[in-house]
Amino acid sequence: MNAVQWHEALLIAYFAGSLFVFATLSLVAKAAYGRHKGDKTAWWWGPGVPTRASWIFMEAPSALGFAVIYFMGERALAPVPLILLAMWQAHYFQRSFIYPFMRRVKPGDTTPLLIPALAFATNLGVSFLNAAILSWNGIGQAYELSWLADPRFLAGAALFAAGWHINRKADAMLAALRKPGETGYRIPRGWLYERVSCPNYLGEFLVWAGWALAIWSAAGAVFLLWTLANLLPRALENHRWYRRTFADYPAQRRAVIPGLL
Repeated sequence: MNAVQWHEALLIAYFAGSLFVFATLSLVAKAAYGRHKGDKTAWWWGPGVPTRASWIFMEAPSALGFAVIYFMGERALAPVPLILLAMWQAHYFQRSFIYPFMRRVKPGDTTPLLIPALAFATNLGVSFLNAAILSWNGIGQAYELSWLADPRFLAGAALFAAGWHINRKADAMLAALRKPGETGYRIPRGWLYERVSCPNYLGEFLVWAGWALAIWSAAGAVFLLWTLANLLPRALENHRWYRRTFADYPAQRRAVIPGLL
């Protein structure tokens, strides 16, 4: 198959895979990392590997792999694709190489091997879908300078920026709950944590909804669906975990969407 055919096949595979992943994580086996490592389904995910290293390993394809694929394209130096590249890297470079060192990880903490292994492969595929749209001839649209004034780009960029801010602030507040050397969990307080249990996931949903608008392509839409399939079950389970674990957990909080879900 040529590149266009590979791209179309991967789009279909990720669309179908999103439905499978959502059903699996919702009904069969939640991803056994973080607070859910002790869950009865944890054995599905294999032996543990160091948590910080596993995070870098599984997220790096989204930053480095995306950049390599992007710069293989004929339109890589065009101004609008470069702006969109910068948006993507604003999220994923931080996620891959800064966020892992912000997390307070206790010595010896591990993540089941299958989680970073699957994430590495799927993140590489997602990077191909989205990077090729931006810079490869024959895949996607040619983004002219006029695209920067298009309402779809403007709305998408604004949504992306809002989600990026929410995601970063929520992660920083979670990291600040533990002092150096502390373990265990506390109830997050303040800001959006008074409305939802997982504003970090809400921010990520907004980031990729904004991205899908800003690039206006099936690749962006499928990636948004893929993100929801992976993180929405996680957000709902985190919310249930908080309510089971803390008797005084605020009853008015929703899981991820204020007032709704």
